[in-house]
Amino acid sequence: MAAGTQLSVEEYLATTFRPDCDYVDGILEERNAGELDHAWIQGRLIAYFSNQFRESGLIAIPELRVQVQATRYRIPDLVVTPSKPNEQVLTHPPLLCIEILSKGDTISKMNERIRDYLEFGVPAVWVVDPREKRIWIYRSGGLEEAAGNAVTVDGTDVTIPFSAIFD
Repeated sequence: MAAGTQLSVEEYLATTFRPDCDYVDGILEERNAGELDHAWIQGRLIAYFSNQFRESGLIAIPELRVQVQATRYRIPDLVVTPSKPNEQVLTHPPLLCIEILSKGDTISKMNERIRDYLEFGVPAVWVVDPREKRIWIYRSGGLEEAAGNAVTVDGTDVTIPFSAIFD
């Protein structure tokens, strides 16, 4: 099925897409993926959270469907949860959603994704730019760029040095 195809929530949830697509009010929306810069950062973040699991209890899960509204499902590049979720599709807000920019991403589409996450109740959304080696943190109260050489997961003691994310 091509992006832009209209289908029901039930059809979306019963179908496998490669790569998986977002579902927004009955329409499939393609996600940008498959580039080395994107995959490299995603892998490094997964490895960091995995290595810190015993101390933090936080889990980073790649490309897990998140039901942000009754007719909207988003697939963040990573979700960070305080423990292993007990549902196949998240229906409760994770601690953090992480989006890694690809060349084809647009500001308007990324803003729509961020708005969906924040309205759903996700406390923070990171947008990671692999080319610029920058991280923007979105919260319901506004936006800030991660300063210095590390970024902290809101509500935790977990601080990730940029050297663990970017090379």
